[in-house]
Amino acid sequence: MKRIILTIAAWTLIGCAAMAQGIAGGHITGSVQVDAQMSHADTNIGAKDVEEKLGLNTRADVLYRNGNFSAGLRFEAYQNPLLGFEPKKLYQGQGIAHYFVDYSTQSLSIRAGHFYEQFGSGMILRAYEDRYLGLDNALFGINITYRPVNGVTLKALTGKQRYYWSYSDGLVRGLDGELNLNSVIKAMSESRLHVTIGAGYVSKYEPDETIYQNPENKLQLPLNVGAASARLDLNYGNWSFQTEYARKGQDPSADNNYIYREGEALMVNAGYSQSGFSAQVQAKRIDNMSYRSVRSQSGQMLYIGYIPAITKQHTYAFLSLYPYATQTTGEMGLQADVIYSIEPSTLLGGRYGTDISLNCAVITGLDTTNVGGIGTYGYTSNWLSTGDLYYSDLSLEVAKKLNKKLKLTTTLAYQVFNPVVEGHPGNLHHNVVAVADMTWRVNKQHRLRFEAEWLGSDSQYEAGAIDRRAGDWLMGLVEWNIGRHWFISASDQYAYNDGNNSNYYNLSVGYNHQATRLTLGYGKQREGMLCIGGVCRQVPATNGLTFSLTTSF
Repeated sequence: MKRIILTIAAWTLIGCAAMAQGIAGGHITGSVQVDAQMSHADTNIGAKDVEEKLGLNTRADVLYRNGNFSAGLRFEAYQNPLLGFEPKKLYQGQGIAHYFVDYSTQSLSIRAGHFYEQFGSGMILRAYEDRYLGLDNALFGINITYRPVNGVTLKALTGKQRYYWSYSDGLVRGLDGELNLNSVIKAMSESRLHVTIGAGYVSKYEPDETIYQNPENKLQLPLNVGAASARLDLNYGNWSFQTEYARKGQDPSADNNYIYREGEALMVNAGYSQSGFSAQVQAKRIDNMSYRSVRSQSGQMLYIGYIPAITKQHTYAFLSLYPYATQTTGEMGLQADVIYSIEPSTLLGGRYGTDISLNCAVITGLDTTNVGGIGTYGYTSNWLSTGDLYYSDLSLEVAKKLNKKLKLTTTLAYQVFNPVVEGHPGNLHHNVVAVADMTWRVNKQHRLRFEAEWLGSDSQYEAGAIDRRAGDWLMGLVEWNIGRHWFISASDQYAYNDGNNSNYYNLSVGYNHQATRLTLGYGKQREGMLCIGGVCRQVPATNGLTFSLTTSF
């Protein structure tokens, strides 16, 4: 009943705002997205027959603005949800899933209803949405941001996280402050050194529940779990440096097997850039930092904190075939990225210049010693020592314009992947990937793009295995852009030398007009992991038709 009343109130608010648009000078904008999928059984790729022949994810956002006031709502429908959005029973449904009212001035912002927020890099709080992962950790409550003077930002919030069509039992409360010394201290206003410091604190309250260490001992669970962080951001000329340290109190949960070890996390980022050259180094250490509003939750829902990934986010198919999922229970990582542009009219640069990008990333587990299971401290860890290798990636990309109409990008990469990060046993996978991507601008109306990829791996396919990425692969793609409106693409991924020899072909056609985009496709999707920013979800094998519509107004 409460949800119905709130929904009616939200609709009434938007309706009143719409009627006032012509009178008070307000403005309404919005967007609509529809994704549909049909699939049928295909034993060769492991696609299963499904009862619902059509999956449909739909959403419509409406935003009203009038001066300092704004209000919005979002309608969502999952009838039935696309394959891979599990559990289906929790996704399935339709209704107003997101609504808010907001009043903002230069110094004060107050939002009531659903909101997204982030403290620092997000390690202790990041409420956000990623519709392609089926992830929405929006908070429902109140969020206040106050800027008393230039360079000072204070935040306070409280609310419950969205959990599909309801809300979690845990209550999230947070405070955050950020200070820009160059704006506050007059003597630093002209300094080349720019300094920003910040700190945040988050507390979650969750009712007690009955969990036994053994048949005789019930766990004494903390009802309030706090997490705090401090951060520093320095910029001097071409140099930059950012770091953040977070610490979390005892938080027994399903993620850590209900142990009482405290959590901590450290992230460091240093960089240098100038015209034609940039270099960046990132490092992190995460120890027992899974932080959710419900201690018994698993999967990707109800995370309060977010651990950013420091591996390169590849876009090519085979480079992202084995994506890395952040291990919130514990990991250490190091990444270096160098970009260099060779000037035109030089020996290596040629007539149009050459861009070179080199990236290297290594992620390992922690060096730990077990001291007990459920109800104990769990383990000890050596702060400076590393554990098992989880993932490594070395890639070199060279982009060069050959002439006025041709541009070629080539990539060579070596990757090592440990299946334990996806919860599967097995040996390390060693992969070599080569990519060639050429764009030919035929004329002002037509552009062709050709892409070829090869993956060589020492992994082996076994009949009945869930992971169908194993073995060696070839891929080809042709994309034709016709004017400003149409595009056609065809691709095929072929698994050879793995005992399966499957073809994953895809054909698609799209039409763009102003803010509207239509895409229709048919083909096969390989079973595997879809990852964005170190957050992943499992996608099943499918064979069938896909349709997508996006528009805004």
